[in-house]
Amino acid sequence: MVTTLGKIGVISDSFGLGLKADLQKAKEVGADGVQIWATQGEMDPDHLDAQARAELKQYLAELGLEVSALCADYGGNGFRNEADNIWKIEKSKKVMTLALELGSPIVTTHIGIVPEDENDPMYKVMQSACNKLAAFASDLGGYFAIETGPEPASRLKSFLDSLESKGVAVNYDPANMVMVTGDDPVQGVYILRDYIVHTHVKDGVRTREVNPHDVYGDLSHEQIAAMNDGSIGFSEVPLGEGSIDFQAYFAALQDIGYTGYLTIEREVGDQPEQDIRQAVSFIQQYKSTQ
Repeated sequence: MVTTLGKIGVISDSFGLGLKADLQKAKEVGADGVQIWATQGEMDPDHLDAQARAELKQYLAELGLEVSALCADYGGNGFRNEADNIWKIEKSKKVMTLALELGSPIVTTHIGIVPEDENDPMYKVMQSACNKLAAFASDLGGYFAIETGPEPASRLKSFLDSLESKGVAVNYDPANMVMVTGDDPVQGVYILRDYIVHTHVKDGVRTREVNPHDVYGDLSHEQIAAMNDGSIGFSEVPLGEGSIDFQAYFAALQDIGYTGYLTIEREVGDQPEQDIRQAVSFIQQYKSTQ
């Protein structure tokens, strides 16, 4: 039975209250750590001078919260556009530097859909961008963690295997796999075992076949989240109400020796705090199982 699961995190932005209030709420619901969006607003690295960073780090310490990861997802088509990659890579590097200052080596992101054909010119564009990110992260002891979902786990592994270092890794989201590709989230853990550095705990259902390009094409994160209502063929639902076999999923994570964060992501719903509280309790059931 599952007994050695990692710490519980939450994406603090899910509360929608503003940075400090979100962090307070994360502590209130029982989280050990937080994943924070760092692409705009008060968490944009360009808006945080040395004093602001020190104050944020102190505030996190006062709350007793760790940073499980920062998120540097700039939407669009990920790193599939060579011209856009110039500024996206530079912005991503700034987020990595901020994450390390705040005590986390992990920055999560979407890179776009990895082409099926390795000879597709887009494949080379994405490889080049990820090699630059990987080199930067490796030099600092960090990871840019790609979120699962846009392509099957086996294709993502092949892409990661083709990179020049392990500085680009995986943020494992089982619900995205179920909802979009129909991939097996338990088997995917074993396929990607050498790359998983951060995970999401999210549940969902798929009602019909979904074209990943309709979800992870040239769209913003907000537009993708808005699709989770079932209109396109899938729905994000509260933990335990979807298709994820969490007993098997958590057991697989334990089996590969993963002890990192289990970070709750709740992108839809009218009562995010209630859903996140329930999610914390849901995970704790498994953590306490003997």
